[in-house]
Amino acid sequence: MKIALIFGANGQDGYYLSKLLKLNKIDVISISRTSGLILGDVANFEFVENIIKDRQPSYVFHFAANSTTKHTALLENHASISSGTLNILEAVKKHSPKAKVFISGSAMQFKNDGLPISENTPFESSSAYSAERIYSVYLSRYYREKFQLNTYVGYLFNHDSPLRSENHINQKIVLSAIGIANGIHDKLIIGDVDVKKEFNYAGDIVTAIWQLVSQNEVSEMVIGSGVAYNIRIWIEYCFNKMGLKWEEHTIKDEKFVTDYNILVSDPKLLMSTGWEPTKNIFQLAELMMNSAIEKQKI
Repeated sequence: MKIALIFGANGQDGYYLSKLLKLNKIDVISISRTSGLILGDVANFEFVENIIKDRQPSYVFHFAANSTTKHTALLENHASISSGTLNILEAVKKHSPKAKVFISGSAMQFKNDGLPISENTPFESSSAYSAERIYSVYLSRYYREKFQLNTYVGYLFNHDSPLRSENHINQKIVLSAIGIANGIHDKLIIGDVDVKKEFNYAGDIVTAIWQLVSQNEVSEMVIGSGVAYNIRIWIEYCFNKMGLKWEEHTIKDEKFVTDYNILVSDPKLLMSTGWEPTKNIFQLAELMMNSAIEKQKI
């Protein structure tokens, strides 16, 4: 039976990918610093080397990171993204060179001039987070070209699910709408509701990741729907579901500074593989709202 290692398995991507891999008869080994089948830190080379040497995986997926552009997370993300990528690639080179290695990239590591972003869009280190992501891509390319490792990079655009934490804006809006309707919260403090981004479903994104590593012709791919909406549409849908007018329950955060006005992918390459999203913004909002409502009942 083929084995897949997932570093950073506790996040939504690790969860949905694990389910998908098991459906494909792959033995999944989940690895996290906090909880999972195996406890361990991807920044620890000895740990990474030992598990890759012992398990001889067919696939290695690297999701470990703190998904924030804040400079305060620089050292944490340097350890998990940059050192983690290097540790995985070097261990695979030494002990499991036929394995396919997936490295998570981000929409945030590209120059964003408001146009759809493709694999050919130049990088831009606009934050500590993007700088670490860029470095991990060059490591992936180095090991691919120098040692012929099977390395893949998927540049992931905004995606969510019921598993998102409250510090992500879509889930914050979901929980605020429910909390206000139930008298638990007072107001939602929100930044620029005119910002446009993609509203992808995490389950769809990991399907695209699996599609990427299941072929050999393409090594790097933008992963997104190519469809952007402003945040106001998400807010309106969530509050309407609870019988609320969002304008009456929100306060604009005057100190908020947005990272972008629009962030949208150009997924022509991905779409050429036959991939299509199964959920649009409204289906995703419905899924997350219903899940959060059910959890409140428990």
